[in-house]
Amino acid sequence: MAQPSKRGIPAIEGGKPIRASILPYGRQWLDDDDKHAVRRVLEGDFLTTGPAVAAFEEKVAAYTDAKYAVAFANGTAALHGACFAAGITGGDEVITTPMTFAASANAVLYTGGKPVFCDIEPDTLLIDPTQIERHITVRTKGVIPVDYTGQPARLDEIREIAQQYGLIVIEDAAQAFGADVAGKKIGSLSDMTMFSFHPVKSVTTGEGGIITTNDDSYYQKLLQFRSHGITRDPARWKNGGGGASWYYEMHELGFNYRMTDIQAALGASQLAKVDGFISRRAEIAAAYTEAFRHLKAVSCPVVRKDVRSSWHLYVIRLREGLLAVDRQRIFTALEAENIGVNVHYIPVYLHPYYQSLGYERGICPQAEKSYEQIITLPLFPAMSGQDVQDVIDAVEKVIHYYRAKGFYG
Repeated sequence: MAQPSKRGIPAIEGGKPIRASILPYGRQWLDDDDKHAVRRVLEGDFLTTGPAVAAFEEKVAAYTDAKYAVAFANGTAALHGACFAAGITGGDEVITTPMTFAASANAVLYTGGKPVFCDIEPDTLLIDPTQIERHITVRTKGVIPVDYTGQPARLDEIREIAQQYGLIVIEDAAQAFGADVAGKKIGSLSDMTMFSFHPVKSVTTGEGGIITTNDDSYYQKLLQFRSHGITRDPARWKNGGGGASWYYEMHELGFNYRMTDIQAALGASQLAKVDGFISRRAEIAAAYTEAFRHLKAVSCPVVRKDVRSSWHLYVIRLREGLLAVDRQRIFTALEAENIGVNVHYIPVYLHPYYQSLGYERGICPQAEKSYEQIITLPLFPAMSGQDVQDVIDAVEKVIHYYRAKGFYG
């Protein structure tokens, strides 16, 4: 093991931590405008099923250049709604990536479908379009690409494959609100696109999600699905209703997945600041990449030239053979420096539940290899310059200390 770097001995080895308190990997940033927006709803007549939700949907649709937007209680509910609207049912297969949170695949199971896992590109860690086609069968109904870390998947190639085989593309852009491809905003490039508004995302509503689409049929199905499968629209009634103002009809077995006006008001306020949030995220990511260029034991994220990432996450990879310890030791050492690192993600099919369904280890070797190497560093717009420097100092300190014997890069 090499001598301690100029930053000293890691805290886990008895040295002094870089920080006195923990820096989380992600955190919301709320200002007075956000609080006033929520307070106005709390002082008004509608806490839910009021006008704030529709107003938020209109703003999201306009921002993403989509025709429609349908808000949900959370991103998982939104994905469930998209799978329902797409008609995914028992026996249908949907191709997706294992390098994602479990919800991407779970939503397929909710509607009776079967997730089929496709391996990832070794550099971007996004679903590999060149491997999608070999997973297509007569039962394949759709593809759920995931915009991992905020970088859009190769949507042009995925759409081309989908059109060739008559598949529906449901883009899981939970991490990519505000991202774009060749200047075109994510949200209008797939049949349906899901965004999440969890507190660590670019825009937060506390919990919340939304589906954007340009298809009127999907739009109508999504509206009913999120509210028990019920419609109050006289134009869609099947039994007449006799013109009664109180009348409504349930057409499908839907769910109570509605977003509240409280959430929507917060989201609308946050949306006004999203471009600034993303710019700050990009600044932090650029600072990390510049600082870590000299660390040969670390690989920085690869971003394609034709896209603008929303930089939801900054994920480094540890290079095999250049460190004297494994990922777990590096992770624990960074935690001891009070850097709130994380790992995104455990490949979905390695979870015990998916193993019980018959998914086997080894089906996506690139995803499994990458999982063993990755560490997520803190990245959120409210980070101060000192916070960013603390992360840089901690990574340099730990990596230098644990570099392999005889390796000085």
